[in-house]
Amino acid sequence: MCGAPEQTQELPAGTDLNKHTVLAGRVFSAGEPVVGAFVRLLDGTGEFTAEVVSSASGDFRFFTTPGSWTVRALHHSGNGETAVTADRPGLYPVEVSVI
Repeated sequence: MCGAPEQTQELPAGTDLNKHTVLAGRVFSAGEPVVGAFVRLLDGTGEFTAEVVSSASGDFRFFTTPGSWTVRALHHSGNGETAVTADRPGLYPVEVSVI
């Protein structure tokens, strides 16, 4: 069983966006949410950092540090990735389209 918390767009109570850097978003294919995609977080050098599984509504979330990141989604219906630059703490919305 995955140890990651339930993946939703709603942040946990007590999340201080002045201190935390959060990458949160959805995985889509043809405009529809992708359920059960493996969503990977890669650092600025392309190294694997973390992985979660997208929720029933395609949601995912990573708590990280400021920097350059790639969010990659892998699913039997396709793969996709999006580059994200988080230059300071805050919430960074991310959409990943798989094709």
